[in-house]
Amino acid sequence: MPIELTRRETLALTAAAAAALFPGAALAQSDDAPVREVREMTMGDPDAPITVVEYASFTCPHCATFHRDVMPQLRENFIDTGKVHFIFREVYFDLYGLWAGVVARCAPEDRYFGIVDLIFKTQSDWTRSTASDEEGAKAEVTQNLFGIGRQAGLTDDQMRECMQDREFMEALVAEFQKNMEADQVTGTPSFIINGEKASNMSYADFEARLNEELEG
Repeated sequence: MPIELTRRETLALTAAAAAALFPGAALAQSDDAPVREVREMTMGDPDAPITVVEYASFTCPHCATFHRDVMPQLRENFIDTGKVHFIFREVYFDLYGLWAGVVARCAPEDRYFGIVDLIFKTQSDWTRSTASDEEGAKAEVTQNLFGIGRQAGLTDDQMRECMQDREFMEALVAEFQKNMEADQVTGTPSFIINGEKASNMSYADFEARLNEELEG
């Protein structure tokens, strides 16, 4: 099972986790460096009449179900047709979810959503570990995630560099905290549709809601 952490604990443990996974590695850090910018990951026309923001955790089973059963139809019928501008925001309720986000963002931006799809489709596989101890489980899950990254053309060296970058992880967590607090999101998946909160729903319900927005 993923190692569940509070948001404060997640931020505090990023450097320690990377050091444990990669003994002897020099973590990239600078106390005087400005806060790193975190890219907003989006699909569709920014000028579309509807903006949908999804908050999702990579270790959330309901999020995986949404991306398997609803997202393909949503993309085909609304995003790719210019009706919806879709914004995907990562939520880090546990360490494994954070690492999955790091691997996804380690790739060039045009590969990001392809990796996200793989992470959700194989969620029950990469989060599983046969190790009997916590450190062994962390190492096994990391290698599982590296396997996903390799499918997207990333090398192990590229992914290690991203996982060793403390500033990168801290920036991701800071962005996650800022967005969650601003939108008062407490669970995943959660959606903001043209500024209004919505909970998880089937494709039929999502379609009806979006059509209401288009007709209104």
